[in-house]
Amino acid sequence: MSIVVTGATGQLGRLVVAALLDRVPAGDIAAVVRDPGKAADLAARGVALRVADYDQPETLATAFQAGDTVLLISANEVGRRLPQHTAVVEAAQAAGVARLVYTSILGGPRADFRLAEEHKATEQLIVDSGLNHTFLRNGWYTENYTDQMSVQLEHGVLGSAGDGRIGAAPRADYAEAAAVVLTTEGHDNTAYELSGDQAFTLAEYAAELARQSGRPVAYHDLPPEQFLQALTSAGVPAPFAEILVDVDVNAIRPGLLAGGSGDLARLLGRPTVPLADSITAALKNRQ
Repeated sequence: MSIVVTGATGQLGRLVVAALLDRVPAGDIAAVVRDPGKAADLAARGVALRVADYDQPETLATAFQAGDTVLLISANEVGRRLPQHTAVVEAAQAAGVARLVYTSILGGPRADFRLAEEHKATEQLIVDSGLNHTFLRNGWYTENYTDQMSVQLEHGVLGSAGDGRIGAAPRADYAEAAAVVLTTEGHDNTAYELSGDQAFTLAEYAAELARQSGRPVAYHDLPPEQFLQALTSAGVPAPFAEILVDVDVNAIRPGLLAGGSGDLARLLGRPTVPLADSITAALKNRQ
């Protein structure tokens, strides 16, 4: 029986494996990867590699074993997620895994915006499967903004979120929470609403970035059409740009990503990393 992490070489997956290695022996962990070459460092630390691809269901037949605890990290190709997730769930069922943990989205069934659609469908799929499960309904990652810092320092922070608040936390906080759930008991058929302790507006984000950088960074709240044009002009594919605009307008603006449950901090046993600290780290990494 192993703790199995799918998408283990992705941004979140690598952090989850790292957090698991702090909690359990490497021999208890298996990483599901498409390219074992990208996971050579994990194998060198004693993590077992299981090669499989969400888009090739036949490869998933050997990804899981009876009694495994599996973390299904949601696929990153919006619009293709449901068939990919279906393949994983069916393989987990066939293998007889002990528990399936899924990284969903804040709000779960109550999330009424486009990015949530495949997550909601996946949650229902898992419930209908009869598998023992845990839903980690992740809020926004702070990196969704700090990864754009170079552009923000030159052109300001763009969006259509108005004064909507965002309960973001660093990706590493969500990864650590996942590791806690994967290695402890008491999470059967439970959903956690995960978000940062202190929600912020994009104007507050811009003000903190300006304070720390010494640059005149401001938030420019754009009409949705202008924000969409700005994203596509920057090279974001139009279908994904439309989803990002929809998140601002129909999720952040009405407060659906504000969070506030405290679940993330309770799982961590500590406060979540504050926005100011995330900005400090991101600025340091630019140097």
